[in-house]
Amino acid sequence: MARKPARGIATWTHAAFAAVCGIAYSGMALALEWNLRPAGSKLAADIHELHEYVMILCTVIFVGVFGVMFYSVYAHRKSKGHKAAQFHENTTVEILWTVIPALILVGIAWPTTRVVIAQKDTSNPDLTIKVTGYQWKWGYDYVKGEGEGISFISSLTTPREQIENRAPKGENYLLEVDNEMIVPVGKKVRMLTTAADVIHSWWVPAFGAKQDAIPGFIRDLWFKAEETGTFRSQCVELCGKEHGFMPIVVKVVTQDEYTKWVGEKMKLIAAAADDPNKQYTLDELKKRGEQVYAKNCVACHQATGKGSPPAFPPLDGSKVVNGPKEKQIETELNGVVKNGAPTAMVAFGKQLNDVELAAVITYTRNSWSNKTGEAIQPGEVKALRK
Repeated sequence: MARKPARGIATWTHAAFAAVCGIAYSGMALALEWNLRPAGSKLAADIHELHEYVMILCTVIFVGVFGVMFYSVYAHRKSKGHKAAQFHENTTVEILWTVIPALILVGIAWPTTRVVIAQKDTSNPDLTIKVTGYQWKWGYDYVKGEGEGISFISSLTTPREQIENRAPKGENYLLEVDNEMIVPVGKKVRMLTTAADVIHSWWVPAFGAKQDAIPGFIRDLWFKAEETGTFRSQCVELCGKEHGFMPIVVKVVTQDEYTKWVGEKMKLIAAAADDPNKQYTLDELKKRGEQVYAKNCVACHQATGKGSPPAFPPLDGSKVVNGPKEKQIETELNGVVKNGAPTAMVAFGKQLNDVELAAVITYTRNSWSNKTGEAIQPGEVKALRK
C-alpha cells in the first residue's frame, strides 16, 4: 500500500513530460495547421526561427523549474520525515536567482532585437507602393520604381451567393480579389500604409510584413519575396461590418513577367481613362453604374437596394436618392457626418473618379422603384468636389 502513491506520482510525471515533449515537437512540425505559415522571405524565416528558439528555451525552463519543484515536493515530503530548511539572506541563492533570469532575458532579447531592427529597416527599396485601406477594399499606388504611376483598387471577388451560403464555397473563399498586387521576386518592396476612414491593418504573414493603416498617418514596412507564387491574407484590424471581406493578395513574379505586366497595365490605364468632359447617355451611365455599385456599394446596401437598417438604410425609395441630385452627389463625395463623427456612409470622393460617381448615382436614381429619369453627368460631380 505504501508504494501506490509513488507509482501514481511517477505515472503523472511521465505523462507531463510526454505532454511537454509533444508541445515542443509541435512547434517544429511545419505541416501542422497551428504552426506559422511557410516563409516566403528571409525576414519571415528569421521570425519563424526566433519563435522556435524562444519556444524551445521556454520549454527547457519549464521542464527544469517544474521538474525540480515536483521532485523536491515528492522526495522531501513530511511523510518521509523531512523538515523544511530555515535560512535567511542566503547570498549564493540571491545571486543565482538574479543572474540566471538576467542571462535568460539577454538570451531572448539579443536575437529579438536583431529581428526587430531588420523589420524596421525600410531603406534603399527597389520599389515603393502606397497602400490605402478603405471600408472594405485596398487601394494600391506604385509611387517609386518600375511601375510608377500605376494605381488600382483591389476588392473581394468571392460571389455573394457563396457568402450567403447559396452556393458552394470556392477554393479561395474570401481570399480572392479582382486586382492582385504584383511585385517582382528578389526585390525589396517598401509599403507605405494609410487609411481613408478607420484603422485597418495590412498583413502578409508569409513575408513577415504587418503594419497598421491609420487615417492621417503614413507608416511603412518592407519585404523581399524569395520565391514566386500567390500569397493571400486579410485585413487584421477590426474595421467594420465587412472586415472579414477585405482580402490581401500579393502575386510575386519574375522580373521579366513584372516588366511585361507594367507595360500592359500602362496601356490599359491609357485606354480605359475616363473622359470627365464627355456627355454620357442614360443607358451608358446605368450600365457603368451597375458595375460600380456591385463593386463598391452592394455589401452594405444589398443588390435589391433594401440595405441593412439601421446602419445601412435602403436606397430603394430613399428620399435622398429621389430628391435633389446635388444632395446625393455631396453625400457620395464626402460621406455622412453626424454630431461631428463619421457614420457608416464613408466618402467615395477619393476612391472613385467623376465618371464612376456620376454612373453609380445615375444607376441608383433609376433602379428598383426609383425612376427619376435623370442622367447625372461627370461635370456635375466635378463641380461639387471640395
